[in-house]
Amino acid sequence: MGLTVAVTGPTGEIGTSAVRALEDDPRVERVLGMARRPFDARARGWRKTEYRQGDILDRAAVDALVAPADVVVHLAYVILGSHEESERTNLRGSRNVFEAAVAGPRTRRLVYTSSVAAYGYHADNPVPLTEDVPARGSSEHYYSAQKAACERLLREITEGAASGLDVYVLRPCIVAGPEATVLLRNLPWEQAAPHVPEPLRRALGLVPGLKPVLPDPGVRFQLVHPEDVASAIAAAVAGDGPPGAYNLAADDTITVAEFAHAVGAYAVPVPSGVVGLTAELVGLLPLMPAKAEWIHAVRYPMLMDTAKAHRDLGWTPRHTAHDALKAMAS
Repeated sequence: MGLTVAVTGPTGEIGTSAVRALEDDPRVERVLGMARRPFDARARGWRKTEYRQGDILDRAAVDALVAPADVVVHLAYVILGSHEESERTNLRGSRNVFEAAVAGPRTRRLVYTSSVAAYGYHADNPVPLTEDVPARGSSEHYYSAQKAACERLLREITEGAASGLDVYVLRPCIVAGPEATVLLRNLPWEQAAPHVPEPLRRALGLVPGLKPVLPDPGVRFQLVHPEDVASAIAAAVAGDGPPGAYNLAADDTITVAEFAHAVGAYAVPVPSGVVGLTAELVGLLPLMPAKAEWIHAVRYPMLMDTAKAHRDLGWTPRHTAHDALKAMAS
């Protein structure tokens, strides 16, 4: 018999591609997708997938989802939201999933999608980042801090368990594609504009009605297409490589100028110290929206080494970062 896979967040920006990959994998017989809102699996062309209504904050619903599963894939996560909302879902909800997987009568593998953000945005991070670099997170960036906290929580729950659960932690860089547009829809400069004093808004080029201006400190960054994240998820589901952490990114990098051009913005070269100063100001303003904290993400290079995923998981991305950018922006 093939694998039964339970998936939280099956209709999210990664989830949709992940379910497609599992549908196409002959080693998977059945997919149980839990979401708060109903979805029609047949209308999406999914033949192995069954809808399960539920919220990861509801432990009984999570237990029911996990009970028949050989593998649990945890994708449900709040990326952009208030500190309180995201912490409740991301930490308490993830705890429910992790504990249910450990207690699951059939579950033998758990696949969790973390993020490059778990490493934290630190000046002393090595370049490139390898999986043995500690996931320290950044306290001034709530998403980064919560991703690191989730990895610590996962270790606490699973390492002391006698279940023999194999745990895979996938750390993709920024995910971009036709269904993964969170970067495009939530540019921090646009989100912060109504809350920034007029002089600073002019300095950053955030005058309403004008083409947005993105400060370019000369930092290159990585993108990965959701289909390539999905192929890594499918490989982990099948146990194609040993348990552990795996960095995921396309083989090339892009510049802020290339990103700006693709989304119809201007890129203005600025000293990295200006971005650092702006990030410090964001941290000091109590009424600044949480989304503005993403300015910390461009303070330092965050480039990952993906050799381990290539070597041990047998993973090869089919899309370049430039492909992913074009697919997101088109």
